Amino acid sequence: MKKTLTILTLAVAGLLVVSYVYNKSHTSAQTATQSVERQMPGTIPVEANIEIPRWVTEQAEQYIEHTGYTVSYNPKRKIPNWVAYCLESAEVAGTYSRTDKFVPDPMVKGDKVVTKDYSGSGYDRGHMAPAADMRWSEQAMRESFYMTNICPQNHNNNAGDWKDLEELVRDLSTKYGNIYICCGPIVTDENETIGKERKIVVPQAFFKVLLRQKKDGGWTAIGFVMPNAAGNRPLMTYMKTIDEVEEMTGIDFYPALPDDTENAVEADYTVSDWTL
Repeated sequence: MKKTLTILTLAVAGLLVVSYVYNKSHTSAQTATQSVERQMPGTIPVEANIEIPRWVTEQAEQYIEHTGYTVSYNPKRKIPNWVAYCLESAEVAGTYSRTDKFVPDPMVKGDKVVTKDYSGSGYDRGHMAPAADMRWSEQAMRESFYMTNICPQNHNNNAGDWKDLEELVRDLSTKYGNIYICCGPIVTDENETIGKERKIVVPQAFFKVLLRQKKDGGWTAIGFVMPNAAGNRPLMTYMKTIDEVEEMTGIDFYPALPDDTENAVEADYTVSDWTL
């Protein structure tokens, strides 16, 4: 009887060991598979959604998550309220080419903006999350051309200073790693619109806020605000504190940070942290 119990005990123990090894390896495999495109080493993982802001003032919104970015779409203005994503250094080196195919966002509820709404308007179809930040995924690249990621933008701004800022962000990500980004339009007057079938509000300016973690574990942030107009100025001309951008937009950026950290990084910026 004792011999039988011993055999049974050893058998059960063996099964437990096998089960543990299988579950551990299976879980690790699952984690690796899920992390191939988005997860990079760091103190706070990308999944924390640290780049997602929250509203201080009420605003019309459809909250939509895509492969490479999240958008708060304004169905009344027909433009995004904001677009947020994390840009990782490995993603900057992606190889997928632009599709240049602007299409309606299939996830929008109700009337959808189409590319012909911009025809003859005199404005570019300006990306908020730039296509060049989405070269790491064919699907992310395709979705960057959804019209929910687009605003009427002055051509000189779109191809000039705004483009310079986009390129700076990619350089920063290559150098420092994860850059947590939120960007979008600033609307102070809804009277100027484009489009015949759908009235799309033309923003008066655009904002972009950046957050990154330093080697010592601390955080640093900076904001930019650019008029939606022709101009050619050094990027330092457009620098703002996060607090200043929040006041202009009615958006609370980086609320996932601890309050004391958030208050400190949003009150001021350190130019040397951003190699401008």
